[in-house]
Amino acid sequence: MSKHAYAQVESGSPVLDALEELLGERVTTAMAVREHHGRGEDYFKPVPSEAVCFPHTTEEVAEIVKICAAHRVPVIPFGTGTSLEGHVTAPHGGITIDLMQMNEVLEVHPEDLDCRVQAGVTRKQVNEYLRDTGMFFPIDPGADASLGGMASTRASGTNAVRYGTMKENVLGLTVVTADGKIIRTGGRAKKSAAGYDLTRIFVGSEGTLGVITEVHLKLYGIPEKIASAVCQYPSLGEAVDSVILTIQAGVPVARIELLDALMMEQTIAYSKLEGYETKPTLFYEFHGTEAGVEEQAQLVREIADEFGGSAFQWTTSQEERNKLWQARHDAYYAGTSVEPTKLGMSTDVCVPISRLAECILATEQDTRASGFDTPIVGHVGDGNFHVLFMLDPDDADEVRRVKECNQRIVERAIAMGGTCTGEHGIGVGKMDYLPLEHGEDAVDLMRTLKRAYDPDNIMNPGKMVRL
Repeated sequence: MSKHAYAQVESGSPVLDALEELLGERVTTAMAVREHHGRGEDYFKPVPSEAVCFPHTTEEVAEIVKICAAHRVPVIPFGTGTSLEGHVTAPHGGITIDLMQMNEVLEVHPEDLDCRVQAGVTRKQVNEYLRDTGMFFPIDPGADASLGGMASTRASGTNAVRYGTMKENVLGLTVVTADGKIIRTGGRAKKSAAGYDLTRIFVGSEGTLGVITEVHLKLYGIPEKIASAVCQYPSLGEAVDSVILTIQAGVPVARIELLDALMMEQTIAYSKLEGYETKPTLFYEFHGTEAGVEEQAQLVREIADEFGGSAFQWTTSQEERNKLWQARHDAYYAGTSVEPTKLGMSTDVCVPISRLAECILATEQDTRASGFDTPIVGHVGDGNFHVLFMLDPDDADEVRRVKECNQRIVERAIAMGGTCTGEHGIGVGKMDYLPLEHGEDAVDLMRTLKRAYDPDNIMNPGKMVRL
């Protein structure tokens, strides 16, 4: 069979009969359900699979994959559906495995600061569960994403500047491989030199090498004190320069988030923020002891003053902090609400912190010159920022111009020693940029890895690398 010769799943087919025998009513071919699972929060047109399964255990996932492998049927893992690069589309049909009913916290080890959860547990759910233990899981991509999806896409988010990304905070995984075997990677020991690091191979693999069903997480103690601050700047360059100096000075800020003037305008309107101007704005969060937090805030304020920062406001009130960070997390929806008849295309890049101001300013100039009002928002403490385009996917000329502008953004970031994506992943949207970033030989090695793990190319085919 050719690499694209997949079996169809239809009423009366051996695949669907076997799945229905295994799962009963937890498998469906209803079009509304399939279409819902055929796209994330992106501009790509929905491409539904032929059926959707809702397993409850790793063993059920393994049986689903075995059935699909026996008939060469594609398998597409699905979490909360918040992906931004077409990760969950089904270009070759097949079976979507919705993991959200696998939502149990399996183990918590307070003495070792770790826990194990099923893939469908969300970040909010795990932190609610952990609250009484005095621990929390800090990785926060904004959306209340599933932890399996976050591991699969190597997510990060607002806390990455202090706590790192999923790559640093996943201790181990349970994975169903392309032939239906169940493997466990990593372990509870804090370090190991035993063999290949399979955990790191699967983290960020976007479902192309296997289905992640359980995640073993590194936890942290809830800080004694948490404070948030907001500061506004005369220009985007001065805001970014203050971030660079803050990081270079070694201030252990937990979060530094940038909203440009346009994004701030949209956020003020959408989230009904009061007392702020439509200026480039930085949101900060500080974690530590009471004295440590006050010291961090004072240092940041002094740096902000050097760059013309104004209206520096900080608060320790949980209610006020929650309002601020909810507004930041809702920035995407604030941006898309301006043109409700269009779809949002959010792209992200990441560059070395020393090149951040140059990259953001060049990007702003480029998008404006191209005729786009694109708000910019970013996790600028680690050099990562996002640009939001609004487009009509049926307008071929507009799609072309957006893609050309996005290509320039990506090429500029890579030329500065950065990456085509800091956290959105590759999916469908950014496959063409992998050779530019890594070189053809490295991408060929990725293809070799894919073929070794998934020789029949049934695991989320059409994503990550072109075969």
